[in-house]
Amino acid sequence: MNTAGYLSRLGLSRLIDAPASAEGLRALHVAHVERVAYEALEIWLDRPTSLDPVESADRIIRGRGGYCYHLNGAFSELVRSLGYDVTRHVGGVQNPGSEPGIIGNHLVLTVRGLPTAGNPGGEWLADLGLGDGLHEPLPLVAGTYRQGPFTYVLRPSEIAPGGWRFDHDPSGSFVGMDFERIPTDMSAFADMHTHLSTSPSSGFVRTAVVQRRDASGVDSLRGLVLSRLGNGTHSVTLDTARDYYAALADVFLLTFDDLSRQDKEGLWSRLHDAHESWLTGRTT
Repeated sequence: MNTAGYLSRLGLSRLIDAPASAEGLRALHVAHVERVAYEALEIWLDRPTSLDPVESADRIIRGRGGYCYHLNGAFSELVRSLGYDVTRHVGGVQNPGSEPGIIGNHLVLTVRGLPTAGNPGGEWLADLGLGDGLHEPLPLVAGTYRQGPFTYVLRPSEIAPGGWRFDHDPSGSFVGMDFERIPTDMSAFADMHTHLSTSPSSGFVRTAVVQRRDASGVDSLRGLVLSRLGNGTHSVTLDTARDYYAALADVFLLTFDDLSRQDKEGLWSRLHDAHESWLTGRTT
């Protein structure tokens, strides 16, 4: 685990020898969601990824992002290397129109041993893999929480005994998320990772999604439509490859320096074709 390289990517090299603390966890969480995009463009580049957290961390260090298995997996290794007591859990994100369930389509992290005045038990929900979800870690205490323009609810799960339920803001891209309290390892997500990265029914396969959270809202790129959700909503369609790659760099901090010109042209062509199919579907 290249801890120093990872902290440098987050702009937090000063924390390399800092003791574990609630303030440190917050700084790491905030820097991660603001600097490391939620994205699954490797699928659209036909470059399969593994569940190995160290491999995910290396990709992040090189300037890329990932989705929940990559982001939370890598982050768990980072904070563990810094002395934090972190645990992985199996979760289930509930999308609009679906029922809640612990289906393993989400990796969740909790961190223990960091009491504060508002969280005397010292346990926290850390989740960098929800796209337009958390900006800061939440105390693992039932209640309503405000982060920027979004309001979240954390409560006991109704489907996972002893587990927890995160209710997203009504403006969010998903309804909520439940997770079990039982610790797990990365192998628990192997089958779902294959499904999410290869199945025609997977949202990641159907739509190229990139998101980045900050204190005042979230930027989202779905296909070629770039949107900002915060105090109000606005969107624009990116009509050229130049605009698309400029948005990736300027808004999402993704430069794709490792891609050849041919790779970039191929990705743009696939995205453009998918966008045209989406437009056709809207008008028929």
